[in-house]
Amino acid sequence: MAEDERRLGGRALIADDHPLTREGLAMAARAALPGVSIMAAGSIAEARTLAQRTPLRMILLDFHLPDARGFSGLLTLQMYAPTTPIVVVTASEEPRLVEAARAVGAAGYLFKSLPLDDLADRLRRVDGGQRIFPPGATGGAVELDDLLARLTSLSNAQRGVLLALADGRANKQIARDLGVTEATIKAHLTAIFRKLGVSNRAQALLAARSLIGRTEP
Repeated sequence: MAEDERRLGGRALIADDHPLTREGLAMAARAALPGVSIMAAGSIAEARTLAQRTPLRMILLDFHLPDARGFSGLLTLQMYAPTTPIVVVTASEEPRLVEAARAVGAAGYLFKSLPLDDLADRLRRVDGGQRIFPPGATGGAVELDDLLARLTSLSNAQRGVLLALADGRANKQIARDLGVTEATIKAHLTAIFRKLGVSNRAQALLAARSLIGRTEP
């Protein structure tokens, strides 16, 4: 009974910078998730703040947000809402992106071109505990699974430092932004390099570029 009650109501977050798209996704979410309240964000920064403030039943995340690079948005929200299913909803239908989303732990990857009823049906299945991805995208799965295993071994603090590296921030700025000392940042970098099997910042970003770097050709 407690589980049934938990799954009713709650809040869903839609992170998309297009108001009309947010409204359409909100309609699909309300149809899929009984009693849900909808929260909206137009950036990863806004979504992160909301995820910190309230438990969420589901997050619907646009892949192309202004302050996201590759899957950095997804990785960031995973840090702040680790038990919340995050579904990437996007117009990008490239198989490599589907597999990357699967590898990094998204709960689903849905195309914005899907009819509203189909979107709602897939969100309903995610809410029931399934992972929903388009069929037929298998290229690079082994490499991405290996990368996921390495990223999973990073602590939340280490992931935060890696994402800050992707933004081009220096150690001093990262330390200031995270409220720690430069020595702490250097210690995190040492651990990141070891876990990713690299020896410097450039190699770390190269190893994870398919997820935190720009994915456009």
